[in-house]
Amino acid sequence: MSDLTGLVFTSRFVSHPGAVRTVNEDAYLDAPDAGVWAIADGMGGHEGGELASRVVVEALEDLPKSEDAAALLETIKDRLESANDRIREISLTRFVGRPIGSTIAVLAVRGQAGACVWAGDSRIYLLREGVLSRLTRDHSRVEELIAMGLLHEGEVTDTRTANIITRAIGVEADFSPEIRTVELSAGDIALLCSDGLNKVVDDAELGDTLRQGLPLAVDVLLELALSRTPTDNVTFGVIQALPEEPPTLVRG
Repeated sequence: MSDLTGLVFTSRFVSHPGAVRTVNEDAYLDAPDAGVWAIADGMGGHEGGELASRVVVEALEDLPKSEDAAALLETIKDRLESANDRIREISLTRFVGRPIGSTIAVLAVRGQAGACVWAGDSRIYLLREGVLSRLTRDHSRVEELIAMGLLHEGEVTDTRTANIITRAIGVEADFSPEIRTVELSAGDIALLCSDGLNKVVDDAELGDTLRQGLPLAVDVLLELALSRTPTDNVTFGVIQALPEEPPTLVRG
């Protein structure tokens, strides 16, 4: 549990290879003391995807605690750009130029100021006063088709289209994540997840489960996802914002 001025945050993350895959290409960062949480979903084959997601998460470790929200955001962007360069170097030296990469979804908080930083189809949700909203939009071919009115949300598409990601770390020389700021309040619950979760658990079910709060919501979500025989890795984390307790006065 971490106190970052005004709010106290508690969190729990889990990662499972799923029902089919033997290798887990997902990685996560659960760092409440630093006010930073992240999910990365690797791409490029078993070894390549696993390595790429690990590079991304390791780049976000040991972030300075003293920075304000704006400075923290700039540091995260710099770290992700460095991870992009590192993954591309690994692609050349270890995989003969075969592309590898990773999605990324980061929630960073200072005080009550939060920032979502993402690329790909790993998601960030926010449950506020019982209502669930998605803070990120997928960088995917499916999302593009929905935006153009050629596909409806939840409509089944072919596997090739469903798996096309349009933005990720390590794929292009220039990496530019999407950023959204959000003001957090006591009682808010955030969910970060790789697509292995939201492919088998819909938004209504996510909202119903998150209303149970920590720690129960994590156990219920994992059990629900695994009961549906997920073909992808399932990784997610729940972060809960609580009001800061006033200091205890000690009489002398």
